[in-house]
Amino acid sequence: MSEQYRRKDPSTNPSPPTAQSGIRPSDPVPAELRRLFGTDIRALVSAFVDSHRHSADPELACALVATAGQLALTIRDSGGLGVDYKTSVSDVVTEADRAAEAFVADALSTLRPDDGILGEEGAARESTSGRTWVIDPVDGTYNFTAGSDYFCSAIALVEGPPPAPSRVYFGAVHRPSHNITHLGGPEMPTTVNGSAVAGLSDASCPEISLATYIHPTFLADDAVLGAWLAVSTRFATLRMLGAGSIDLSGVAEGRFGAWIQHSVADWDWLPGRALVEGSGGVCRKIEAGGKTWCVAGNRLAVEEITAAWS
Repeated sequence: MSEQYRRKDPSTNPSPPTAQSGIRPSDPVPAELRRLFGTDIRALVSAFVDSHRHSADPELACALVATAGQLALTIRDSGGLGVDYKTSVSDVVTEADRAAEAFVADALSTLRPDDGILGEEGAARESTSGRTWVIDPVDGTYNFTAGSDYFCSAIALVEGPPPAPSRVYFGAVHRPSHNITHLGGPEMPTTVNGSAVAGLSDASCPEISLATYIHPTFLADDAVLGAWLAVSTRFATLRMLGAGSIDLSGVAEGRFGAWIQHSVADWDWLPGRALVEGSGGVCRKIEAGGKTWCVAGNRLAVEEITAAWS
């Protein structure tokens, strides 16, 4: 593993990355941390930091999202979600989102003090190293509040400004209800719980599925709807499930053929983008219908989508 994935403090002696497991065998697993500390964020952060002072970045990322996801699940199971609304009834935030993000941000503040932080729920810190951790504590919050298991915790490590990074190191996505963690990036072949995924092969849009999302209000916007239909009608079938990082994990594994969505936040795009690129896929941002669309899939499908919008 390249030195770029390790702490830059020369006084430390990081253990080799263990992307196969995400957590060293001697470390407390997220389920054990959940049992010991419940929703006590301060105690959870302290125990986590003690276990990961020498962890390499990929290992740390896997442990962060696994623990954050289990924390969110614990809060939901306890009945303490405390749902608030952002822009609409479907755009929600819960105490679980805030607690999971606070855990990740606090842990990173100690373990990676020079790196920047950008979180969906407001966690932010300027980078002095050039690197930034982009955090989505609970992706698919509407699903999460409805009791669905189609939600995850996600993180990406990038170089440069997150909206246009000069480098995407890797992303990690954890589904706590399934205990599944994806890890990968352009220079790190994507794995699922340590097992490599098969590389993506070329397949044309009419032969594959499209995972997508469009808010109902945009169905009344002729330009946006026209752009969406110009692409979505080319596919064999559509799936709209409401958690972009899981959708993109599915693209990386080949469960979905491609993915499109417009106006995607950095935390909804970068973790999954890394996974798709780690499986040999292609990711782009394309202007169409007055919006910027994020596109991911196998090379041929992305070329066909690009042509449909040209």
